[in-house]
Amino acid sequence: MHSNNHKIKTIFIGTPDFGIPAFRALMQDKQFEIIAVITQLDKPVGRKQILTPPPIKIEAIKHKIPIFQPKEIADLQFEIKNLKPEIIVVIAYAQLIPEQILNIPKFGCINVHGSLLPKYRGASVIQAPILNNDKQTGITIIKMDKGLDTGPILAQAAINIKSAETSETLYDKLSQLGADLLPGVLKKYIVGKIKPRPQDETKASYVKQIKKKYGLIDWARTAMEIERFVRAMASWPSAWIWWKNKRLKIITVQQQPLPINSYKQGKIFIYNSGLAVQCGKDALIIKKLQLEGKKEMNSDEFLKGHRDFVGSVLLNKHAAVV
Repeated sequence: MHSNNHKIKTIFIGTPDFGIPAFRALMQDKQFEIIAVITQLDKPVGRKQILTPPPIKIEAIKHKIPIFQPKEIADLQFEIKNLKPEIIVVIAYAQLIPEQILNIPKFGCINVHGSLLPKYRGASVIQAPILNNDKQTGITIIKMDKGLDTGPILAQAAINIKSAETSETLYDKLSQLGADLLPGVLKKYIVGKIKPRPQDETKASYVKQIKKKYGLIDWARTAMEIERFVRAMASWPSAWIWWKNKRLKIITVQQQPLPINSYKQGKIFIYNSGLAVQCGKDALIIKKLQLEGKKEMNSDEFLKGHRDFVGSVLLNKHAAVV
């Protein structure tokens, strides 16, 4: 058992801002003491490739918490042991934690995962439910084992996916949901009020990391599938297409498909003064787009500068044809 006046020595492991609300929730809870933060290396960002610290590092600096940034977390085993953490919390770290580290803290390593496990283990867990037209997703808190997102479940909370949900809006909601859930679940688990329950392996599914090239739109798909794809790719890497040998991002499209099937797939045409594109089944109205190196524009603004866009066929491969 654990007495209430003792602060639980906690190491926080994470990288993007997805973990910041949970980090703050633990910082504000009198029962937890974050003794160290482990995060990824600073990375070059943007066109100028400016070396930028991970969001979790920036947050830890504000609170004067010691920070470790190992290339491989396994190299940190000795330091972690010396810190004598009672619990380690992992949120969106993007490295598998080796077993010898999982076994250090008394209460193990706890992971906050952005899906309803065992569905969507792996990386692109926020995009997947939008792509697959799921009605719900949520947060799962697990006690980590050596597999990828395979550990027993401590708690889950579900939210409904709205019809206009993008990966950006869902990211923010799940990030906050994890923060709301975490401190209470940890406290119950530490005093033995929660017994971790194994995941049902027969229902497990995996999603891989999204690379830039995966944002390429396939116009052979139905308008409804492409509309979901545009929303799912909103945060990264955006849904895009080649036009005049440049990447053209399709930022937003109208949700309601048009029952038009008379053009070649990928052909741009005008419909009721709106900009439309023919898909494998039905057509879509494009509302916002962004040409490589330019700013985001509404379709009518874009057309003023690119009149030749109407009538062009957007290709799925890099080609010199316009």
